[in-house]
Amino acid sequence: MFRLFDLSLQINGFQMKEAKAELRKIVAFSEKEHAVFVENKKLEIVHFHLQNNAFYKDLAGTTTFTNWEDLPVLNKKNLQKPLLERLSLNYSSKNSYINKTSGSSGTPFIFAKDKYCHALTWASNIYRFGWYGIDFNTSYQARFYGIPMDFIGNQKERFKDLLSHRFRFSIFDLSDDVLEKILKKFQNKKFDYINGYTSSIVLFAKFLQKKNIVLTTICPTLKVCMVTSEMLFEEDKLLLEKQFGIPIVNEYGASELDLIAFQNPEDEWQVNSETLFVEILDDNNKAVPDGTAGRIVITSLFNKAHPFIRYDIGDIGILDEKSTLQKPILKKLIGRTNDVAILPSGKKSPGLTFYYVTKSIIEDDGNVKEFVIQQTKIDTFEIEYVSDIELNLAQIKKIEEAIALYLENDLVFIFHKKEKLERNKSGKLKQFVSFVK
Repeated sequence: MFRLFDLSLQINGFQMKEAKAELRKIVAFSEKEHAVFVENKKLEIVHFHLQNNAFYKDLAGTTTFTNWEDLPVLNKKNLQKPLLERLSLNYSSKNSYINKTSGSSGTPFIFAKDKYCHALTWASNIYRFGWYGIDFNTSYQARFYGIPMDFIGNQKERFKDLLSHRFRFSIFDLSDDVLEKILKKFQNKKFDYINGYTSSIVLFAKFLQKKNIVLTTICPTLKVCMVTSEMLFEEDKLLLEKQFGIPIVNEYGASELDLIAFQNPEDEWQVNSETLFVEILDDNNKAVPDGTAGRIVITSLFNKAHPFIRYDIGDIGILDEKSTLQKPILKKLIGRTNDVAILPSGKKSPGLTFYYVTKSIIEDDGNVKEFVIQQTKIDTFEIEYVSDIELNLAQIKKIEEAIALYLENDLVFIFHKKEKLERNKSGKLKQFVSFVK
């Protein structure tokens, strides 16, 4: 069989055969062997960067270390300097994989991975998608992602889509007319799986619900849907399962790292322990017990081109109590650390609490397609929503009562009906944002 996807990676200098072989070896480790592997890789990657990376050596303030907990926690502000100043010795843009984060955290930056590390990222993706019978060389993907609007960037992505056996739906306009065209593509093409941003895929499912269509009745080749990059709420998961007629898999990743967690066939959000070491830390950079919320801090065990050691990704999450070093399970992803609402009483609340409480009411009647919440003042929240009709006074009163019950009284809500919502450059929808510092 002609394996175009693998071949295109190999041609670009990514050692896929070696990476796949190494990943198979890691996955086969016993629990004891895995513990030794993780400790060795942690020591190896830190020593490498202390000896070969001036940026990391300066950050750590030392060339040797004895305690893992004494190492600094790297944050996105540390990375706000030219990439050339952060690269390791003998690595450059010519012999590394270079990319830019989407900026959904509010702090975009350019990063590098050495080519072998990036090959392992692909091996990790291939392995996990394989749990659901998906082969990147042969399975046809319906892709709900953003795409560059400039001609060269657009054509480059389209060519990558061709090599990767996928058809991309641009998500910057998801009006009913556009969704109707997307539906026709599903009627005419034999897609094996759906992959893309949660909010766009949920919007398509709501469109199908309105038309009373289950997607597998018009596209019976569909096997599975993977959602990524934005929060997946339980109600939305149930809607997707119902309207698509296939399993819905929740993915959590970061372009600068790898897949971080991927829902396994047992319905657990399994954390990647093969190429990453994931910690959950409190505000004093101390590990919290499993079952407790904290900052998600990640070490890339293989990236020699650029240090991601104890890297605070900007998210808050909880590891399940049944987690082991070899098989950590992400119990809950609460949201981003910069998505916190500070209220007049001084209380701090994850912004997604507002979103979630509002969501349960605002979508009751089926008219509201999607919405975002912005905190513009300490007591004022503006809700932009896309709907065929305006929210009525009863709905607004219900939202205000629910917010008072879950959070606090005397908050001001302003509602704006919109034709469509603004997405960021990559096409992601930021469900909650606070402008209050």
